[in-house]
Amino acid sequence: QVQVTESGGGPVQTGGSLRLSCTASGFTFDASDMGWYRQAPGNECELVSIRGSDGSISLADSVQGRFIVTQDNNKNTVYLQMNNLRPEDTGLYYCAADPRRHVFGGVGRHVRSCHPDLRSRGPPSYWGQGTQVTVSS
Repeated sequence: QVQVTESGGGPVQTGGSLRLSCTASGFTFDASDMGWYRQAPGNECELVSIRGSDGSISLADSVQGRFIVTQDNNKNTVYLQMNNLRPEDTGLYYCAADPRRHVFGGVGRHVRSCHPDLRSRGPPSYWGQGTQVTVSS
């Protein structure tokens, strides 16, 4: 059974840090592309980062220099280290995965919604339920 599970969200003050975790099971983690999306209320969903199955890392301009993506293949987990957080980083953060390469599109890309009831069909194939990040000023 495929599972993608996020954790690590919570409230934080401006300038603070959080580390999100995304743990995968039921598919080959290190052979899959893994992405982090985020969506604030009333906004479209933004693709923040991609960890390619070749180990490549891409980050959107909006988080470049502040967010870092790492992974632990032994734990089937990819991490999103978020530093120097800003109120505009507030949102529901989703982890997604797909065993096919290059199906996420480019980082910074926006989709209408990442909510499970509203997202469009198509890649990526596997999604977590999301973890909330709230940055207060």
